[in-house]
Amino acid sequence: MTGWYRLVAPLLARIDAETAHRMAINALRAGLVPADRGGDDPILATTAWGRPFPNPIGLAAGFDKNAEVPDAMLRSGFGFVEIGTVTPRPQIGNDRPRLFRLAEDHGVVNRMGFPGEGLEAVVRRLKARPRVGLVGVNVGANKDSADRAADYAACVAAAAPWADYLVCNVSSPNTPGLRDLQGRGDLLRLLTGARAARGQHDDVPLLVKIAPDLSEGDVEDVAGAAVEAGIDGMIVGNTTVSRPASLRSPRRTESGGLSGAPLLDLSTAVLKRAARAVQGRLKLVGCGGVATGADAYAKIRAGATLVQLYTALVFEGPGLVRTIKAELAALLKQDGFSSLSQAVGADL
Repeated sequence: MTGWYRLVAPLLARIDAETAHRMAINALRAGLVPADRGGDDPILATTAWGRPFPNPIGLAAGFDKNAEVPDAMLRSGFGFVEIGTVTPRPQIGNDRPRLFRLAEDHGVVNRMGFPGEGLEAVVRRLKARPRVGLVGVNVGANKDSADRAADYAACVAAAAPWADYLVCNVSSPNTPGLRDLQGRGDLLRLLTGARAARGQHDDVPLLVKIAPDLSEGDVEDVAGAAVEAGIDGMIVGNTTVSRPASLRSPRRTESGGLSGAPLLDLSTAVLKRAARAVQGRLKLVGCGGVATGADAYAKIRAGATLVQLYTALVFEGPGLVRTIKAELAALLKQDGFSSLSQAVGADL
């Protein structure tokens, strides 16, 4: 925790987690959060899907659900930002309270249920922003949808002209039945339809975001479906419905998906399985529990070309991004790498 965030963190901790999150979005919209003025170490630069990334540290979906502050988050030092999850129609999500800090564990439990303003509002904001920096769009299905595959296709078609990459989120535990879409047959049909929905924007990379709770066989099925559908990458992984025995917070029994530090080991192990399953045919994004440069480095060595985080910002503030990048650059140099790409999959 650094600088000004150290002063406001005790106040935010006293406020309901979802209210505090809304305050953070409003502060970013108002320009009240300082930008990161430092340049990135050249060793952090990388390329994925033909796109240059100034650094591999991205903001995971869930923070900016409605594309309100992607550029403010890019200015805070992220190499890329992912907005969403976006659904075709607006929906209020699950009942509040639905977001819980596990302060003792540096984790968060959420059962948000894809609340958001819907596709039309998000696309309107994406159209209005300057195309500076890399912004991905994470899409999902409405809770009451009669045809969830069609929801994904509709979101992909509308967002493709304004996205630097697209993500089909089939792994949130908070929309009933959504994770069932990770079965090979259903997933293949969904991804094939989403890929076709890009239309003339078929150069926009399409990814799928999977759960960290999949068995080894499930990971192989998902990877097989993704490769067969001809998509471009996978994000591993989303929140977990498991609860490690080491959790200390009284909030650990809340239902929903667990994110943050307790997810690191599980998500990295599943990332390794996915890397072995895809055998370099897809680019992988490592997500889950990243809070330090060493955490990010572990994801990269496990096969991730890019890394995402969100929950750690709740406890450490936006200055954490600069710290992670500096630590990651030092670790790469310490191990004799001259570029980040050389370290991808080093532990495989």
